[in-house]
Amino acid sequence: MNSYFQLTLFFCLLTGNVLSQNTNPILPTSGLCAHRGAMETHPENTIPAFQAAISAGAQMIEFDVWLSQDKEMVVMHDETVDRTTDGRGEISGMNLAEIKKLDAGSWKSTDFEGVRVPTLEEVLEIMPYNIWLNIHIKGEGELPAMVAELVKKQNRLHQAFLASSLKGARKAQKSVPEMMICNMDRQNSTAAYVSGTLRAGTEFIQLRDGGDSYTSEQLLSLKNAGVKTNYFKANSLAEIKKMLADGIDFPLVNDIVLFMKSAEELGIKPVVPQFDLNLKE
Repeated sequence: MNSYFQLTLFFCLLTGNVLSQNTNPILPTSGLCAHRGAMETHPENTIPAFQAAISAGAQMIEFDVWLSQDKEMVVMHDETVDRTTDGRGEISGMNLAEIKKLDAGSWKSTDFEGVRVPTLEEVLEIMPYNIWLNIHIKGEGELPAMVAELVKKQNRLHQAFLASSLKGARKAQKSVPEMMICNMDRQNSTAAYVSGTLRAGTEFIQLRDGGDSYTSEQLLSLKNAGVKTNYFKANSLAEIKKMLADGIDFPLVNDIVLFMKSAEELGIKPVVPQFDLNLKE
């Protein structure tokens, strides 16, 4: 092998290696959002629910974050632990040690006995890097900034966004300016909500049941501005098909395991999870 060929081969291999180490994860342009994980088949907002959604190939996973009495970020939908654990009380009135003693699985099925309430850090640790993370902020105090700071620390800024009021968004972005936001301010008034989102320049919007019907013009204006559209929520395959055809990017669903079985019919590709990260500097 002559020296020129050896040198050329060396640089080809080196360049290929550098490129492979600096390739950003490719995030889905559309698909299904697993509402509170695989909440239909698993205890909502728990590690097993998120792992099931990941295994199903979900393009986005939504979950909720509260602040405990001792300023720990815990993942749960309700303000109290009453519905989804064997305990009682407000999250804001309990410390993490107390919350961690609770059984967050048995209410769903004895198969999940002993499942615990996860912290935000624990949830981020098990998430792949190539799906969207829809983090619903519960409260406008110090929580938005705390969540944004942890997202940055865990190298999730490329995929995570905070579903928050614009007031909460400002607090998050004051601490972490590059934090992506889903405007949640005026979900029941679609026209005002869309125009407000366009003015605010957020990366996402979440439309919902019970609001004015969205129009094709509104969806087009959002798409032209680069705003991704979530919709809460779709209850059937027919509803999902219509939303995707209309231009909704990510319908939220409760039964992600069931609906991802129809991914090919829906024209979406299940995500193969990527658990290593090589972000460009």
